[in-house]
Amino acid sequence: MSFWRKKKMKPLEGVTILDLTRVVAGPYATMILADLGARVIKIENPGDPDYTRDFEPYLVDGDKRQSAFFAQYNRNKEAITLNLKEPRAKDIFRQMVQKADIVVENYRAGVMDKLGVGYENLKTYNPKLVYTAISGFGQTGPYSTWPAYDNSGQALSGLWSMNGMPGEPTRIGTIIGDLAATFFGAIGTLSAYIHAQKTGQGQLVDVAQLDASLALTENAVSNYTVGDQVQQPLGNDHPLCRPYGKFRAKDGEVFFGGYTDRFWKTTCEFFGEPGLLQDPEIDTMAKRFDEEVYNRRILPKINQWFSAYTCQELQDALAEKLPLTAIHTIDQVLLDPQLNHRDMFIDYAYGNAHGKLFGTPIKLSETPCDTSGRAPEIGEGNARIYQEFLGYSEEEIRVLSEEGVL
Repeated sequence: MSFWRKKKMKPLEGVTILDLTRVVAGPYATMILADLGARVIKIENPGDPDYTRDFEPYLVDGDKRQSAFFAQYNRNKEAITLNLKEPRAKDIFRQMVQKADIVVENYRAGVMDKLGVGYENLKTYNPKLVYTAISGFGQTGPYSTWPAYDNSGQALSGLWSMNGMPGEPTRIGTIIGDLAATFFGAIGTLSAYIHAQKTGQGQLVDVAQLDASLALTENAVSNYTVGDQVQQPLGNDHPLCRPYGKFRAKDGEVFFGGYTDRFWKTTCEFFGEPGLLQDPEIDTMAKRFDEEVYNRRILPKINQWFSAYTCQELQDALAEKLPLTAIHTIDQVLLDPQLNHRDMFIDYAYGNAHGKLFGTPIKLSETPCDTSGRAPEIGEGNARIYQEFLGYSEEEIRVLSEEGVL
């Protein structure tokens, strides 16, 4: 057992979150908070639950199955069903809000207000409530009511136009806009919660996927507004540094960032050509960055050097001295000793079915995260949670279920 798992105290223990989210941006944000110890109660419409429950591949245990995708973003949660289109369900939800600290939802802006349980309504029942709304375009503005996917944010924020090979803008190969909204959503929620604890005043946390995507465009905005440059796809090149990118080894490819004078010196000495350090055409970082000089002198030399070694040999020899790492495929990633040392892969069990999921990057020395919890089945906590929050009997829960409220 690693150092990170020795201690049991949880930093958000005692915090109750009502989670109305689905897919990734919202569920991942609430899972981060659940890993940190918050009690997260996932609330789903019984007739229209989180549809990632049906995403392949499945963990299969006899005649039961669970989506590995769903499990990845919903561990450590409890689950109930509640159909907020029903008037009785709205009353139930408002009663639960009075006993909660945080509500998180990721519907299109205005949906919760139309249901009568948006922030303006709920804060009258719990003035201390933190209400986090993660949406495609935010709660205000001309696009606020538009539907959105991750690609929407990548397209409008400029991320799409900047990625890929020169002349070929390419979608970033992961749901980076959703993930950015996840992290900003979690940060905003915790900030508002701390404020509420200090002042007794809750607030609306409004996080837009488009805004979050724009915040990932590095220096593209300043390059245009100050330098009059519209960022274009650079492939594996870098606008300010050379050599800095992907290079071919004997058996694969590596990332190499030996552009500084110090790193270039280490590289030349390792490959037995220290004389290059006195070559007046390439003896400074600025000279080596010149595109014509780089393509004529530096790139062929690196290709010559690296082609004689495997990725692992290069990494073993140089990774402690300069930025050089193998470019891993995901099967190789699972074997990486650093990631395994950091507990970044957890063993997840669904009955007799097992799989590996990623853990949490947050490492706290005194109050470590707990990633051991499983993802819940639909409505599995109905009897226990409704009895605990509202004192409902099994018969009352059965009737409400039959009436389509739960």
